[in-house]
Amino acid sequence: MSKAQPGMSMERADIAFEVNGAAVSVCVPPVRRLSSVLRDELRLTGTKIGCDAGDCGACTVLVDGEPVCACLMSVASAAGTVVTTVEGLANGRLSALQASFLDHGAAQCGICTPGLLIAATALLDREPNPSETEVQDALGGVLCRCTGYRKIVAAVMDAGRFASELSTDGIAPHPPAGTFSPYSDGEKDEAPALASPSPRLSRGEGKGEGQHQLQRLDLDLDRRMPISGHAVGSSPIRLDGLPKVTGGEKFGGDSFPADALAVLVVRSPHHHARFAFGDLDAWVKTRPGIVGVFTAADIPGKNSFGVIAPFADQPALAEGFSRFRGEAVALVAGEREAILDLDLSDFPVRWTELPYLLQPCEAQAGGAQLIHENRPANLLTTGFVERGDPEAALSGAAFVVSGAIDTSYVEHAYIEPEAGHAYMDGGTLVVVACTQAPYMDRDDVAKVLGLAADKVRIVPTATGGGFGSKLDVSLQPLIGLVAMKTGRPAALAYTRNESMISTTKRHPAEMKATIGADADGRVTGMVFAGDFNTGAYASWGPTVANRVPVHASGPYATPNYRAEGRAIHTNGPISGAFRGFGVPQATIMQETLYDELSEKLGLDRLDFRLKNCLRNGSETVTGQRLEAGVGIAECLEALRPHWTRALADAEKFNSANDSRKRGVGVASCWYGCGNTSLPNPSTIRVGISATGDVVLHQGAVDIGQGSNTVIAQICADALGLPLEKFRLKSADTAITPDAGKTSASRQTFVTGKAAEKAGGALREIMLRFANVSEKAAIALDGTSLVIREGEATRHIDLSTLKADADGFVFRAEESYDPPTLPLDAKGQGKPYAVYGYGAQIAELEVDLKLGTVKLIKITAAHDVGKAINPLLAEGQIEGGIAQGIGMALMEEYIPGRTENLHDYLIPTIGDVPPIETILIEVPDPEGPFGAKGLGEHVLIPTAPAILNAIRHATGVLVTKIPATPSRIRAAIRDKEAGR
Repeated sequence: MSKAQPGMSMERADIAFEVNGAAVSVCVPPVRRLSSVLRDELRLTGTKIGCDAGDCGACTVLVDGEPVCACLMSVASAAGTVVTTVEGLANGRLSALQASFLDHGAAQCGICTPGLLIAATALLDREPNPSETEVQDALGGVLCRCTGYRKIVAAVMDAGRFASELSTDGIAPHPPAGTFSPYSDGEKDEAPALASPSPRLSRGEGKGEGQHQLQRLDLDLDRRMPISGHAVGSSPIRLDGLPKVTGGEKFGGDSFPADALAVLVVRSPHHHARFAFGDLDAWVKTRPGIVGVFTAADIPGKNSFGVIAPFADQPALAEGFSRFRGEAVALVAGEREAILDLDLSDFPVRWTELPYLLQPCEAQAGGAQLIHENRPANLLTTGFVERGDPEAALSGAAFVVSGAIDTSYVEHAYIEPEAGHAYMDGGTLVVVACTQAPYMDRDDVAKVLGLAADKVRIVPTATGGGFGSKLDVSLQPLIGLVAMKTGRPAALAYTRNESMISTTKRHPAEMKATIGADADGRVTGMVFAGDFNTGAYASWGPTVANRVPVHASGPYATPNYRAEGRAIHTNGPISGAFRGFGVPQATIMQETLYDELSEKLGLDRLDFRLKNCLRNGSETVTGQRLEAGVGIAECLEALRPHWTRALADAEKFNSANDSRKRGVGVASCWYGCGNTSLPNPSTIRVGISATGDVVLHQGAVDIGQGSNTVIAQICADALGLPLEKFRLKSADTAITPDAGKTSASRQTFVTGKAAEKAGGALREIMLRFANVSEKAAIALDGTSLVIREGEATRHIDLSTLKADADGFVFRAEESYDPPTLPLDAKGQGKPYAVYGYGAQIAELEVDLKLGTVKLIKITAAHDVGKAINPLLAEGQIEGGIAQGIGMALMEEYIPGRTENLHDYLIPTIGDVPPIETILIEVPDPEGPFGAKGLGEHVLIPTAPAILNAIRHATGVLVTKIPATPSRIRAAIRDKEAGR
C-alpha cells in the first residue's frame, strides 16, 4: 500500500462527477487523489499508478476532454467534471486507436498503455492526422520502458486508417484467435470457451475478471494472416493483447481483495546502520486500525533468500543491523484506511549509523570492514576464462591498444512498482504478485516462512516490466508473513521510491582491457579485468562474474585471451540481473577499443569487425567449436550499405558545420541463451479437451516480450493445428509445469523448444490413435477431430473419449534442457548451446560547445535464427535500443539522490530516434524452428555504438558512463588543452 498522503485523516465528503458516461458519487476525503478513487473506490484499475508524482504519466485520464495526471488531481477538483478512463474510450468496444495499438504491437507489458491511449485520444480528438512531432509532444509526459516508443508513434499516426476500416460498432468481427487465462485473481476456474465471434469485448465480473476473451481483428490481413498456413513466421495480434489496450489486464496491484490488510514496510534510511526497536505492542495499541507489527523475530523459517542457493544471503527482514539504504526491517499491517492515514515518523526504532563502503576500491582496501564475515576482502566470487598465451600474443602484436572504462548503477525503472497480495487457502499460502520467476519465488517464500514447497502457491499477475529485477523476490515473503500471522489477506504495493531504493540495479563496473592485432588486422590477444559492484547482497552477482569473462571478447575470434570478472560487496544498492548480466558493460570496453585498434591499423571500422568475427567452425574463447548458426557476419554485412551512406552523410554535414559535428558508430554483440554451464530446463504441457480446444499450459511468464504468443505459435506449428484453436493457461505453480525463469533470453529458445517437442509429441499420439502416418493432416471441427490422409478422411468424436483429471482426451508433456558442458578451471568448455548475434549503427550529432547529443538514427541487424513473430521481434529490438540509449547517455542511479523518476532520467518518446530493424535469420539447429533468443542481445551493442559515434564526431572517448553533456564537454576541453 502506498504511503499516506498528508491530510488523509480529514473528514469525508460526498463528491459527484461523471466517469465513462455514468454518474458516480463517492464519500471520501476531498484531498484524496483522483487516481486512488478511480482504482480503489470505483475499481477502474485500468488507470495505473507508477509514481504518484506526475513523472510517469501512467495514471493519465481525460477530465472534461483534457489529459491530466490523476495522481496529481484531488478528487474534490474533479467534482462536476466528466472523466474518461481507458475503460471508457469506446464504450466497451475497441476504438480505432486501440485497434491500431494492437496491430502495430504498440503494447508490450501494457502497464503504460492506458496512459498512452488516453493522451493520444486527446491528441486525435483535436488533430485526426498528427505529425510525428505532434505525437511526441502530446505523449511526452507518459513514460514507457518496454517498447522504445517507435511502434507507439506509428500506431497513433496510423489510427485514422483504422477509423475508416473498422465497423460502426468499433471492432470488425472476425473469428477469435483463442483465449487467455492468466488467473490474475488466484482462481483456478476454466477460461470460458468462446461461443461466437461477438464484436463486443467481454469483461467478466468478480472472479472472472482475470479471464479474457481474445479476437483476431480483421486488420491488414495480408500481413497478419499466417504465412502458408503456418503460425511461425507470421505476426498475429498478440494473444494477450486485447486486455492490455482495454484496461482489463490485471497487474500486481489491480486485484487486491476488499478485506485485505494493507502493509507498510519500515526501511533503513542509512547505507549501514545498527537498529533496535522500542515498545512495538504499545505503539500498535495507540493506533486504531493497526493490526500488528512484524519483525525478523516473527519469521518462522530461515531468514535468508537468494536466487542462487549457495550464495543466498539476504534476510527478508534485517536482524539488528542493515547493510544498505532501503533495507526492510519491519512490517506494519492494518486496515486500509488506517494505513492511508498512518504517519511512520514516530515508529519506535532507533538507528545508529555505521561506517559504510560504497565503492569496490574502498571495500577491497586493506583493513576494510567486511560486509559479510564469511567473504574475505568483500569478494563475493570470481569468474575466469583463459585460452592460449595472451601476454606473448600482446608482446608480439604489431598494434596494441589499452583502456579503462567505468559504468554506473542503472535502475530498471519498469513503470509498475512491485505489488501483490497473499492469502491462506486452507493450509496453502497463495501469493498473487508480479514476478519473472514463479517457481523460484515459491521455493524462497517456502524457505523463509518455514513451509513445504507444495504449501506455497505463486500466481503471477500480468507483470508491468521486469528486465531482470523481478527475478528476485521482493514483497512475496513479506505479504506471505502477514497473511500467515493474521489469517487475513495482506496487500502491498511499493511506492516508486521504495521500488527504487530496495530492488536490484545493473552492476556498476570498473574495467580495464588490452587488445592486440597483427599487421594484417587480425586480433591476436586480449586481456580483460572487471570489478563489478554487487552491493550488499549476492543476488545475481555470481552470474555476472561468470558470464562476463565468457563474453568480453565480443563475437570475434580471439586465440589468446584472459578475462576475469569479480563481484565485490559494498553497502550500495543490491546489483542483480538487468538485461545482459554484465555483458553490456564489458561490450562497451571491448567495442570502444576495437574502434581505436582499427584506427591504428588504418582499417575501416566495419571491415575490421568483419575480418575478425566468428564464423561457422570458429572456436570461442572457451574453446567451444561453433559448428553452425553463427550469424554475426551476416549482421555486419547487412549494415554495410547503411554504414557507407551514414559515413558520407556525416562527412558532408561536418564539412559545413563547425559548432556541431556528426558521428557514426558501430558495435556488435553476441550472447549465450540461458544459464551458463548449468541445468536450465523448461517443461510444457499441451492437451486436447473433449470440447475440441487445444489447452496449452504455458508457464513462461510474459513480461511484455511476447512469450505467451511466441510459444503458442511454436506449439501450434509443431502440432499442426491453427493458433486460434489454442487456449492458454498461464504461469501458476499449482497448475502449470515449471517453464523456468524469464531471463537470459531463454524463453523462445528453451521453453520454445519444449513447446515444439510437446506439440510434436501430442501430434504423434493422435496420429497413432488414428493409426495413420506422420503425413496425415489433422483439424478440429467442434468436438470432432478430423484426420485426412490421401483421399481418406476420418472423424473422431472427442466427446466420446475418456478425459483425464485435466479434462484432456489426448495430452503430452515434454521438457527440454539445453546441452551444455561445465567450464574447467581455465573457463574452457561449452557454456551455452545457442548464441544470438547482432550489430548496430548509431548516427548522431554532438554540440561541441554544450556537449549535448542528438540521435539521428539507429540501424540494427540482429540474427534471430528464425523470426517466430517478426513484429514482436522488432518490438524487442526497439525497446532494447531505448534502454541502451539511456545507459549510454543519461541513466545514473545515485543512492540518496536519484530515487524517483523525476531525478532519475530514462528516455522519453522524444529521445528515441528512428530505428531501422533488419532481421537476420541464420538458423541454429538446436533452436525451435531454428530460433535463437533475442531479449538481452538487442540492448548490448547500443551504448558502445553511441560512444563510438561520439568519438567519431568529437575525437574523444568518454570513459565514465553515462556520457552526459558535462562529461562530453570535459573530455573535449581536456583534448583541447592537450591533456
